[in-house]
Amino acid sequence: MSDSIKHECGIAFIRLLKPLSYYQEKYGTALYGLNKLYLLMEKQHNRGQDGAGIATIKLDVKPGHRYISRYRSMAQNAVADIFGYVQSKFVDIQNETPELMQDPEWLKQNVSFIGEVLLGHLRYGTHGKNSIESCHPFLRQNNWMTKNLVIAGNFNMTNVDELLEQLYELGQHPKEQADTVTVLEKIGHFLDDENQELFDSYKKEGLDNVEITHKISENLDIAKILRRSAKTWDGGYAISGIVGNGDAFVLRDPSGIRPAYYYADDEIVVAASERPAIQTAFNIPFDKVKEIDPGHALIVKKSGTVTQELFREPEEKRACSFERIYFSRGSDAEIYKERKHLGALLCDQILKSVNADLKNTVFSFIPNTAEVSFYGMVDGLHSYIRKVQKEVLLGRKDILDDKELDELLSMRPRVEKLAIKDVKLRTFITQDAERSDMVAHVYDTTYGVIKDHVDTLVAVDDSIVRGTTLKQSIIKIIDRLHPKKIIIVSSAPQIRYPDCYGIDMSKMGEFVAFEAAIQLLKARGMENVIEEVYQKCKASLLLPKEEIVNHVKDIYRPFTQEEISAQITKIITPAGTVAEVEVIYQTLDNLHVACPNHTGDWYFSGNYPTPGGNKVVNKAFVNWKEGNNQRAY
Repeated sequence: MSDSIKHECGIAFIRLLKPLSYYQEKYGTALYGLNKLYLLMEKQHNRGQDGAGIATIKLDVKPGHRYISRYRSMAQNAVADIFGYVQSKFVDIQNETPELMQDPEWLKQNVSFIGEVLLGHLRYGTHGKNSIESCHPFLRQNNWMTKNLVIAGNFNMTNVDELLEQLYELGQHPKEQADTVTVLEKIGHFLDDENQELFDSYKKEGLDNVEITHKISENLDIAKILRRSAKTWDGGYAISGIVGNGDAFVLRDPSGIRPAYYYADDEIVVAASERPAIQTAFNIPFDKVKEIDPGHALIVKKSGTVTQELFREPEEKRACSFERIYFSRGSDAEIYKERKHLGALLCDQILKSVNADLKNTVFSFIPNTAEVSFYGMVDGLHSYIRKVQKEVLLGRKDILDDKELDELLSMRPRVEKLAIKDVKLRTFITQDAERSDMVAHVYDTTYGVIKDHVDTLVAVDDSIVRGTTLKQSIIKIIDRLHPKKIIIVSSAPQIRYPDCYGIDMSKMGEFVAFEAAIQLLKARGMENVIEEVYQKCKASLLLPKEEIVNHVKDIYRPFTQEEISAQITKIITPAGTVAEVEVIYQTLDNLHVACPNHTGDWYFSGNYPTPGGNKVVNKAFVNWKEGNNQRAY
């Protein structure tokens, strides 16, 4: 993606189902779980570079001994920093008493982080301050083992104000207004309730407090706690949690917006935000890794029983399509195929734009995430060429001379790597003009490939959010190659609406498609539409969120996709550009063809999967109109 945006966090959960001695004997180390957690997190480092954290819980620890360990980091390479810290716990042991490294029970009793339940998190902050206190896992502490709670998640709630009010009504006073805190405290409240209900019940049976403690641990109803906690949540979420006794869960929102995968056998239960991370860390085939169903929680009891239980009635599945286009790593077999398909589906539009003149067209891509879509586009071009060759050979085989035949058989797309993402340049110069010049050199290019003022250059990007990098850097640089025309091709449709479920796209004014639509309305004397939408959006904010509709759609309604694309072209074309510039976008229909199982497209279509989404988009428009530079949820 040419525009840098922050996005979904990543979770990594492991439950060892055997005693630590089992892993020592079979795999040669009692650190098996920690090693695998490290791999799970490293293989998802794309999901968070603002910080990371881990927490572990030891099972069946005697009173008076520490059983929960947590460490968080905001270092530049936070995962390495965390596991370097954990590794430091073993340095003296390895040097002075190495035989103890072979004694899992001694390690469990004497060294932190050696436990059977492990939770990791990678953080991308979507808003607010970036501090160590913002890094997951979050911990809710209590002297009762079954009232301790650790959570980490990939989520955004659209109704934080409403959830906070509910906590106030329960008598709580959260320390800050953040969805992570509200989620932690909501689950924690009903965890406390469950503990108290079980305690009162067993007390009536005449059991003593020690017996009651064990009974509560055995019979905590995690699904019931989650059902009560998540009843009014509005958002996209994949949240993992551990209770102090070792009960654990991973739950997924009812629309399946955020991804969550798991694998379980008789040795281990593992869950993560991305399937390839599980496949790689545990050498597991693709078909053995399953998705957690929307509205369900994967629950692992302290006893080791594993179930998937309903906590909210599932809605229509609207899994995030941006995961497929850009966010998730392309090493997932399905995602790889879908990205190639997205590229192939662009061929008709591209061929029309270049008048099928492959001889004078060079195809390239904007590094690095657009590469797979580019391969798909090239495959599509080869299919087109084979079709042309077949038609010509069948129709003119008797009159083709050798030269024409050679030319026909030598048809192929001219594929080159022209845009090269350079090392990050420090824009330390304070003057705006000089800083802009530095930004323009973030990308480098390959000279001597383009025929001056003859060739058209087609460059594939996976999505265009703001268009800033295209305008300030990429188009300026490739224009130096002297192409006749530059075509920027987005494998994603036009991003028109904010996201409120985990992606850092919360303000209307950040979208170049929105800017283009506003400019078109003004140019055509339709400013009244802007005012009418503002009044509708303003009024809607007084309604219950379930009654709100997305009024911002009216901003785009007067225009075709092609008209908005043409205006975007004007916006992102830098002054002084010699080549003609054109922007082509994927269609919404083709997105659904390529990604049929991930229909969450609200940032393109404005069709939000939860009521809170419509409230957020209207609030975002009101903020833009009133000049309030703040997030809408």
